[in-house]
Amino acid sequence: MPASPAPSTRIDGIAARLAGIQGRIASACRAAGRDPGSVTLTAVSKTQPPGAIDAILAAGQRVFGENRVQEAQGRWQDRRADLPDLELRLIGPLQTNKAAEALALFDVIETLDREKLARALAAAAGASGKTPRVLVQVNTGAEPQKAGVAVAEVDALVARARALGLTVEGLMCIPPVEADPGPHFDLLADLAGRNGLVTLSMGMSSDFESAIARGATHVRVGSALFGERIVP
Repeated sequence: MPASPAPSTRIDGIAARLAGIQGRIASACRAAGRDPGSVTLTAVSKTQPPGAIDAILAAGQRVFGENRVQEAQGRWQDRRADLPDLELRLIGPLQTNKAAEALALFDVIETLDREKLARALAAAAGASGKTPRVLVQVNTGAEPQKAGVAVAEVDALVARARALGLTVEGLMCIPPVEADPGPHFDLLADLAGRNGLVTLSMGMSSDFESAIARGATHVRVGSALFGERIVP
């Protein structure tokens, strides 16, 4: 079996991989008759070591997705002061008792999936004066082990979040691993349209081109950028 690339080699290749993904996004947009600027690349930086983060920042990437509040705090709090154009997006499940911490760190929370969390975010916003931008996560595959609101409950949750004063920008989904993602992306786009939402966070390393063809505005790419976790 060939030896895995050394960590330094993987880090050195991040700029080239970023350029490659950006090129694929642009090609997918053109194929769909869309402006390449209409799709934002969210680099999924969870578990990545400092060298990988520094390399992709040096290459110009500024939008990042993180799964856990505490891990993201350790990675980004000290960097934020030097990166005024940084955007952090929470793409993992959020506990209600972490709502205030999440609001303080993240620019966008993509995983609103229940009224209790909406109320916690609204309370945190009232205390801090910072209005959170949120996406509603939809469990399009009705998977019991996965976070996300049920399809039938999307409209009610969007309405409730708006009534609480939250800025609901769009919807997010993670299709079942073994399923054709296309129907899930189409479903999310339909749900967004009927609720007057324009942001669609859908598509990952293996399927983001399909998501772009179906209207994605944000694609979340991790392994295609960073490869397997790099051990410092």
